[in-house]
Amino acid sequence: MGPVGIAAASCDARWPLLAAGLGAPVVVSAGVCGGLDPCLAPGDLVIPERVIGPAGARETSSDPRRQLLGAAARACAGPLVTSRAVVATPEAKARLRAESGAAAVDMESALIVERAATAGWPAVVVRGVSDAAGQGLPADLLRLVGTDGRLRPARALATLLGRPGLIGEALALRRRTLGALAAVGRVLAVFAAERTC
Repeated sequence: MGPVGIAAASCDARWPLLAAGLGAPVVVSAGVCGGLDPCLAPGDLVIPERVIGPAGARETSSDPRRQLLGAAARACAGPLVTSRAVVATPEAKARLRAESGAAAVDMESALIVERAATAGWPAVVVRGVSDAAGQGLPADLLRLVGTDGRLRPARALATLLGRPGLIGEALALRRRTLGALAAVGRVLAVFAAERTC
């Protein structure tokens, strides 16, 4: 399977370096996702039992998943679907939920879980919701991010100078994303501490 989403584009090149010298690792796909289930709010955690990707659905590893769920005060264990493109509107999110039955969407986890399975390693996913099912992502903001997931500063400056109203939306998205990543970080810290004891 080829790259799926933003950071997944570098997976093929980086995987051998990441895998070198590891004995029995647990692969964790961590980051943010978009909510598809209307019950999910920004900052909520998704620790899915299965991930749905272009190659089909794959279960995540049960023991590490139980540990992650135990480390979280509250988390959704519903399926996560990996998309090739940003799912930016409430209408597109509703369609994807109806088609897949997934609780949330990201752009990387299916590839990462598939790679781990090929290597014979357990894999889990922990994602924080950055945008709820009813929240859209402005197209002008999406164009500010390159295919590698990095901000394009010159384009960002030009866009925000031309449309200063976007600044508020950009700051709100940043706040939600940082909150989602903080929730993921807290759970991973407990998970890592438990695995090293």
